[in-house]
Amino acid sequence: MKQPRFTSKDLKNVGIEVEVPEGYAQLEEEAVNAILEVLSKYPKAMKMFEMLVQDDEVRADWDIANFIAVKKLKYNDHGEVHAKIVAASALKMYELLLESNIKPDFVEYGGGDYDDEALILISAALLHDIGNQIYRGNHPLHSSYLAIPILDRLLPEIYDDMEQKTEVRGFILNAIYAHDADVPDITMESALVGVADATDMTKGRGRMAFDLGSTSIHVVSALSIDSVLIAKGKEKPIEIIIEMSNSSGIFQVEETLGKKVVGSPLEDYIEITAMVTPVEADYDKRIVRVIKLKGRKFTTE
Repeated sequence: MKQPRFTSKDLKNVGIEVEVPEGYAQLEEEAVNAILEVLSKYPKAMKMFEMLVQDDEVRADWDIANFIAVKKLKYNDHGEVHAKIVAASALKMYELLLESNIKPDFVEYGGGDYDDEALILISAALLHDIGNQIYRGNHPLHSSYLAIPILDRLLPEIYDDMEQKTEVRGFILNAIYAHDADVPDITMESALVGVADATDMTKGRGRMAFDLGSTSIHVVSALSIDSVLIAKGKEKPIEIIIEMSNSSGIFQVEETLGKKVVGSPLEDYIEITAMVTPVEADYDKRIVRVIKLKGRKFTTE
């Protein structure tokens, strides 16, 4: 039987929507395909993924979080597409760790099996940014308490045992709360979600805010990122390879990704390589030609 695709175009809500660029929608489809491939061997995690992406409350949370982040704060995408890309990246890194016989904490300390671990990662990744609907400041905390009623409603569909359900929920909430660089990671799960969050830095993510007039370093540096590849490392289990068209992308690499890797439980397992392409070029690709101060902010012409 053909597997449902679970992309935003297939599960469209009524109400507030923030349209994503065509290229970013393609990234969503690739992310969903990657998620389904990994979860094909994890039935509990697959069921949780299916319930979350089709849940009316979750979908509304994504919509309002993205409305506040993009339309009101002129920030990068923080909605449904971003959540799925983060989930795909977290699962990819999880698989690479397992290939090197490295077990994340929930499995290592006897909380459950590899399926439970995948469920924790997919749930935390999909819900990590819903708190932006309340405000950008303290959004990991907001995301955590907004996630509690969702998890309390959905987890009993998978877990009969109250103790295991509660422990799974605890790991999910920890990963949601600690995904931002301001909160030190103390579990492998929170580090996986946090680093995965930082790997979603390609130009599609910055496109919306840029089109809305934002010329912040966050947006301009994101527009310089052509691709992010998570692969098996040569010296460590995971290598994150970033290709940039402009050296301003170094801001994303150092200030967003680097801060989430250094000092985290994943520091010893991840290597990062960033390069401006084509490598033989003497000059970077121009992103911004002219900016002007209009009122209280700079905008592009």
